[in-house]
Amino acid sequence: MKRMHQHSGTAAPTALTRPPRLAPGARVAVVATSGPVPAEALEPGLDVLRGWDLDPVVMPHVLDEHPALGHLAGTDEDRARDLERAWCDPAVSAVICARGGYGAQRMVDLVDWAAIRAAGPKAFVGYSDVTALHEAFAVRTGQSTLHGPMPATKAFLKDTAAQESLRATLFEPESVMTLGPGAGGGALVPGRASGITLGGCVSLLAADLGTPHARPSARGGLLLIEDVGEEAYRLDRVLTQLLRSGWLDGAAGLALGSWEDCGPYEEVRALLLDRLSGLGVPITEELGFGHGPGCLTVPLGLPAVLDADAGTLTLNVPALS
Repeated sequence: MKRMHQHSGTAAPTALTRPPRLAPGARVAVVATSGPVPAEALEPGLDVLRGWDLDPVVMPHVLDEHPALGHLAGTDEDRARDLERAWCDPAVSAVICARGGYGAQRMVDLVDWAAIRAAGPKAFVGYSDVTALHEAFAVRTGQSTLHGPMPATKAFLKDTAAQESLRATLFEPESVMTLGPGAGGGALVPGRASGITLGGCVSLLAADLGTPHARPSARGGLLLIEDVGEEAYRLDRVLTQLLRSGWLDGAAGLALGSWEDCGPYEEVRALLLDRLSGLGVPITEELGFGHGPGCLTVPLGLPAVLDADAGTLTLNVPALS
């Protein structure tokens, strides 16, 4: 039977360590963890960061192209080294991914996570394919991260709302404690829930199942999911895999973001309702994060309250300390 009442979840995981907020003049490193980065797209994004009085530093392999595989920004080893070096540089206050695409899964196990942990927490920003790294930071370092727009993407360059959400989160996190309601947002399944935020691109979460150091489940968490360019039957397959594996068991609530280029939203909505409502937990839709317009920055790894009826996610603490 589907439960339609308030659900707070049980055995909630511990909140992750928050990195420090940024100050004017802070140096931020830009890395390419996935697909190739066009120079003509990156430079305008760097100008936006400079306009926030940040000092962006482009790591050496950001503009690389793989010698044989055109969907990758250089070799897996070089992408992993760039992330390590940026993180372990004490002059760098934050690491921002240039774009998504595909490739983070190929390099995540090549990163020296012991060195990352030893260097301490820093703000880490990205979304889409970067979901694999959000999960790695959560599981392997115990620090929270930011699911947010990236400087070499259209969502960053052409969307002032997305830019402002990230800027406010980095510098003034108290000003963005409540996310939503998004346009058209509200309850897919009504109710309120509390838990630790986690998630990202749902197809990447499914792809992480069974890999080294993968999160065992979403139990006790507020799961945020979105995707791009996936037809309904492929989304069905992804959600069914997460259900069959038991990974969704015990999730306290779900927040759904954008489903850009996934077909008519009525069809996507029907699928989400079909696959997810049986969990019996509150679910809010169209919260405003992901690949679609607005692209809110959402902290992952922090305690929050989901109000599905109001279409809001309210953090218990600011995203950055």
